[in-house]
Amino acid sequence: MTTLPPGTAPVKPEFLLSSVYRPAADDDTAEGFTSHAGHPVDPSATIPDREPNPGGRKSFSKEQKKAQRGANKGRRFGKVRDELELCWRVANGVICEHGSECRFIHDVSAYLAAKPRDIRLPPISSLTNIPPFVVPEITNQSAEGKQPSLDFGTTCPCFEEAGECRLGLKCRFLGAHASMDESGAIALVTDEEKKSKVALSNTELNQVSAEILKLLRQKKYPKPITDGYLKELGTTNQARGAEEHAPAPEEELKEDGGQLNDQMMEDITTKRSSDDTDRNDTPDVPARFSEKKRLHWKGKTYLAPLTTVGNLPFRRLCVSLGADITCGEMGLATSFLTASREEWSLVRRHPSETIFGVQIAGNKPSTMVPTAEILGREFASGIDFVDINCGCPIDLVFKTGSGSALLDAPAKLGKIIVGMNKALGEIPVTVKLRTGVKDGRNTSHRLMPRLGSEWGVRCVTLHGRTRQQRYTKLADWGYIKQCVDAVRAREEDEGLSPIPIFGGGDCFSSEDYWEKVDSTGVDGIMIARGALIKPWIFTEVKEHREWDISSRERLELVRKYAEYGLTHFGTDTAGVNTTRRYLCEALSFQYRYVPIGLLERLPGHINERAPAFKGRDDLETLFASSSSQDWVKISEMFLGPAPETWTFTPKHKSNAHGDESQG
Repeated sequence: MTTLPPGTAPVKPEFLLSSVYRPAADDDTAEGFTSHAGHPVDPSATIPDREPNPGGRKSFSKEQKKAQRGANKGRRFGKVRDELELCWRVANGVICEHGSECRFIHDVSAYLAAKPRDIRLPPISSLTNIPPFVVPEITNQSAEGKQPSLDFGTTCPCFEEAGECRLGLKCRFLGAHASMDESGAIALVTDEEKKSKVALSNTELNQVSAEILKLLRQKKYPKPITDGYLKELGTTNQARGAEEHAPAPEEELKEDGGQLNDQMMEDITTKRSSDDTDRNDTPDVPARFSEKKRLHWKGKTYLAPLTTVGNLPFRRLCVSLGADITCGEMGLATSFLTASREEWSLVRRHPSETIFGVQIAGNKPSTMVPTAEILGREFASGIDFVDINCGCPIDLVFKTGSGSALLDAPAKLGKIIVGMNKALGEIPVTVKLRTGVKDGRNTSHRLMPRLGSEWGVRCVTLHGRTRQQRYTKLADWGYIKQCVDAVRAREEDEGLSPIPIFGGGDCFSSEDYWEKVDSTGVDGIMIARGALIKPWIFTEVKEHREWDISSRERLELVRKYAEYGLTHFGTDTAGVNTTRRYLCEALSFQYRYVPIGLLERLPGHINERAPAFKGRDDLETLFASSSSQDWVKISEMFLGPAPETWTFTPKHKSNAHGDESQG
């Protein structure tokens, strides 16, 4: 067996490239910055392409190493649009009521003359592991010079799935659902039979209406349950202000320079418990906690809510690979209440997601409870659970008192949970949390038993790290077992039905998954980074095997993701390049997968750093590239050439090699 440094993936010698070493991705820092707004990335903050040198390993200065790590904080992703923008009404054959006052053009001929040529989404049969990896089709089905932008040999993902394309003439696959007469006039085509068959199976759910957003902006949306609950709590503006500014007992100790020991924490928890005595339900409460739907999730696979990458197309891909439970990206309660379209888009659900939840983050009942009430009223049949984020470690969230900051505020958390349970009716409330805030100060073993028995939580997920640890240390599964035992003991003492408990942290193989389930007593494992790096992990878990997936099979998954992205984001120029952006985001994690056929021992581990290696074929080597330019090349196999104005900046600095203005 080859001798490699500790923490290095054991790649077989024949696949190693000893002269080049791949940088380690800094998940801690990269995940700490989720905003895409800001200033462009400083080119000096990236490391140039690595070239082999006689010494084998290239050395970098301290400044270069520092610049290589962490996140590209100023990522900016502007929309790429057509040179001429056609009115969407005209594009669908409808008369625009704005007429000459419309800010978009109505001249179809001029638009089509300037429109880029149709794209071809290659069929699965054309994929291969030999360059150029997509076998070009030979066809004469063009517009014969009458309309050079059309390609009647292409297929439109939206049309194939739904029998019509909502983008009409703006679609970059227009030739798939258009006809042309002898005069060159273009007409849109609809497949009525397919449209009627798939209307329910493929129409996305939980789409918020313009009327609801308007009421929220005007602060006129009725929230009677919230109003009653906040009145019950006595949360006047003055009281809320006092609550927000009053230091917690443990904060007072910190200010005095004291140290919190177990007895101190026990005293604080006991005091808070006495402050959170159960209150009678208000008359308009739709369901008592005992009437909440119970969650029978034991043995089910769970895809974690993932910021940026965990969008609907990615979740749909994971469902096709075996994920049973999915949850939307974390949304901020304050943004929901201010009618942010971006935030409300996070609740969208594909019909294939059989168990779907929405995750929200906030720091007080006055924002979390009304958000829950709106979700429960508008999407009662489209949401299976609402998850409270008590685990997000990033400063942007933590410093507002949200996310993992709630771990040190159990009284406030209890009020939030009780209020949300009232507001959501039958929809269950779940909680995702970490072991604690600071290293050496785990608190979840005291908090978790209260979640179900006192406040009516229907499922708990525990990530085996503190907020302070982030990803720097392995998850503490021994402590997860301790928390599971504490919850089960209280449930047995009080004669309560057990709630599902999921663990999380570092799960990267079927063997690891089932060993942790058996040894800790959890009902399942929420998978996050493992799913980002290899979405097929759900297949492995379901089938109790390690899948040595081939490069061609991986390329098929890339194609499927592109297809799902186009049907969600749209098939016009803006939608194609939004799909391209998120496909590159996905590839920025998947390149870290080391094919198990290249390893000297199984299973692989998520925190092992892979040395530079070559694959068993050219396509496998391409998938292993850490260069964002290669990810763009992969996207171009399915989405056509990237526009000159389009750029992709990855989260991790270590992947931002060379010129980032790919085109």
